[in-house]
Amino acid sequence: MRSITTRMDQHRQLSDADLLASLREDAREAFTEIYRRYWKKLLAIAYLHSRNKVIAEEIVQEVFISLWNRRNELYVDNIGAYLATAVRLSVFKQYARQKRRSQIAEQAADPLSASRDEEKIFSRFMQQHINGIVEELPEKCRLVFRLSREEGLAIPEIAQWMGIAEKTAEAHLTKALKVLKIHLNRPLIWAIILLGFLLP
Repeated sequence: MRSITTRMDQHRQLSDADLLASLREDAREAFTEIYRRYWKKLLAIAYLHSRNKVIAEEIVQEVFISLWNRRNELYVDNIGAYLATAVRLSVFKQYARQKRRSQIAEQAADPLSASRDEEKIFSRFMQQHINGIVEELPEKCRLVFRLSREEGLAIPEIAQWMGIAEKTAEAHLTKALKVLKIHLNRPLIWAIILLGFLLP
């Protein structure tokens, strides 16, 4: 008992990156510590999007089960951002399934209207997913991306605003777009999107 307690105390001193490394080696204490650090925050996110305490608790539980099941293949830079994105994805899937069930009759009566609703859901999900990816970018890279895509500034304007060279601003934007392309081209993301629409 004392040995287990000691190991848990040791894991409480570890950084998130060290906890992930320990988790990949099947350390249950690392999993317990990650759960302790993040479950309240994840529950708040799940409830914010679902407005249902029971559903929020189920989603957080499923996300942590998935974390343990995928522990040996998980390589992420920010475990907090990863878990938060996983919760939002789970809420989206559940919402899409419920929406699908409730609109079966509407689709038969007005297919065009149903199609527009699905496009709105898809667009909202993709924006949330992109926001999650952008949040994991380095600070200057993230700022350049937002100034370019959200504020509509050109590279020379961004460079002047940030006090950096135009080539540097362009390099940051190129890096951000490359990271987004890699994430959005992952088969898992498209599988999740399709499941959200196709599950009965």
